[in-house]
Amino acid sequence: MRQHTVNIEILDKSYQVACEPEKEEELRRAARDLDDQMRAIRSSGKVIGLERVAIMAALNLSHQVLLLNSGMSLDDSQETTLKDVSGRIDEALFQLRQFEIA
Repeated sequence: MRQHTVNIEILDKSYQVACEPEKEEELRRAARDLDDQMRAIRSSGKVIGLERVAIMAALNLSHQVLLLNSGMSLDDSQETTLKDVSGRIDEALFQLRQFEIA
C-alpha cells in the first residue's frame, strides 16, 4: 500500500493528508463535502468558532452515514424535522456562545 500526500483545502486552509493513490479522488470529494458543510454552518451565523463549526459538520455527516448504514431514508417531513432540530441546536449553541461572551 503505497501512500502519497494530497493537498486539500477546507475553509480556505490547506491540509496535507496521506492516502493511497487509488483513493485520492474519494478523499478530494470528502474534503469538498466537508468544506461545503462547514461553509453552510458558518454562513448561518449561529455557530461561532472553527471548532464548533467542525463539530456540527461532523455530527451532520455522521448522522448521514448512520442513515445510509441502516438503510433508512428520510421523507420530506422527516427532513423538515431534522432541519428544525438542527436549527434549534444551532440556536442553542449561539445562545451558549453569547452567554460565554457576556
